Amino acid sequence: MMPCRWNRSRPGVSWMLCLLVLLPVWPSQATEASRVEADLLAQARRNIEQHRKGEIVVCVQSAVGNPLADAPVRIRQLRHEFPFGCIAFDLVWSGRMHEPELWKQRFNELFNFAVFPFYWARYESEAGMTMRRETVEAVQWCRVNGITTKGHPLVWTNPSGLPEWVQQQPPDKSEKLMLQRVRREVGTFSGLIDMWDVVNEPIHCRAWRNVEASAYIQEPIEAVADYVDKAFRAAHEVNPKAHLILNEFYTIAREADRERFYQLVVELKRRGTPISGLGIQAHEPREEWFAPEKVWATLERLAELGYPLHITEYIPQSSGKPITGGWREGTWTRAAQAEFAEQLYRLCFGHPAVASINWWGLSDRRIWLPGGGLIDEEYEPKPVYARLKELIRREWTTDLDTRTACRARHLCFLRGD
Repeated sequence: MMPCRWNRSRPGVSWMLCLLVLLPVWPSQATEASRVEADLLAQARRNIEQHRKGEIVVCVQSAVGNPLADAPVRIRQLRHEFPFGCIAFDLVWSGRMHEPELWKQRFNELFNFAVFPFYWARYESEAGMTMRRETVEAVQWCRVNGITTKGHPLVWTNPSGLPEWVQQQPPDKSEKLMLQRVRREVGTFSGLIDMWDVVNEPIHCRAWRNVEASAYIQEPIEAVADYVDKAFRAAHEVNPKAHLILNEFYTIAREADRERFYQLVVELKRRGTPISGLGIQAHEPREEWFAPEKVWATLERLAELGYPLHITEYIPQSSGKPITGGWREGTWTRAAQAEFAEQLYRLCFGHPAVASINWWGLSDRRIWLPGGGLIDEEYEPKPVYARLKELIRREWTTDLDTRTACRARHLCFLRGD
């Protein structure tokens, strides 16, 4: 860089000279952003090699037990240890489902993890009348196909999450009903579902003692921790082996929300609450393309708490709406949906604290956000489906043809079956 002196008598000329010298050598914001993104993705790739693979020893022997040198070996990984998932609400809610076998085929070709709906307002809209039968039938299909299952959510104090017959009760009675429900679902589904989002969105919703209050009010951390702690203890009591998750949104986009969630978990740790993992919803704001450094900063910060992290609700769109957030420009096309999905999956699979990734809706036929599905309304794969399949089923799946050496050979594989 050439030196540039400031001429106080002629600031305009000197400023222009400085700009002419400095502009060519300072990187633009776009260049800097690209460098940050590339560095984080490179770190993620290194972490995948280090943390997602395990070393095994393969011994190839003859029928009499002698090592075979230069023998051909073909190794194909059948299943991932890491849960790559999607909600399976259609299997419970859809009634006469459109082409159910094709839906199941598309799901099974990509995922080994399914999330089932336990929104109390719908699961038990009338006291004692539950959707247990429909849910068990769907979960059994998962078990046959080797798909891990999770229930979502047990406790959500937003009015959308509570039956009217519960909201009509005084807080003490409604809390008792809530704890009974937690014990009932976790206990009766033990062995079928052993992973739960126990409490949903605690820092953004009313505490249980204010069950009659408005939906989104900021409660003191202690008040939130009181009912969260009770719910987790109730779940742990009936299934001590269950993986119990505390789920929250806006933790990526808003640092203040992330820190409030962080402080809640600190308080729960102090109380000895039996939390097994932390859930990160990745869809608020709904049209934002999260900057990679925001994603990484969130994972790094929450990982300090010592719990596995779960990407619980991820649903970028192909709706044609404008992309927000400032990291990318343009609209949410199918191509943009696929690119963002690949970026986030690489970052999250490449962070050692992340324990699962879950997409929020398979098909555009039945979807929360328009264009958020991986397949279209006729169940034809969209570009995002193909992109994730390339990652999960090819790049991140061991597929090896090799030959034995003179001795046992050490090989490194992605963890799975």
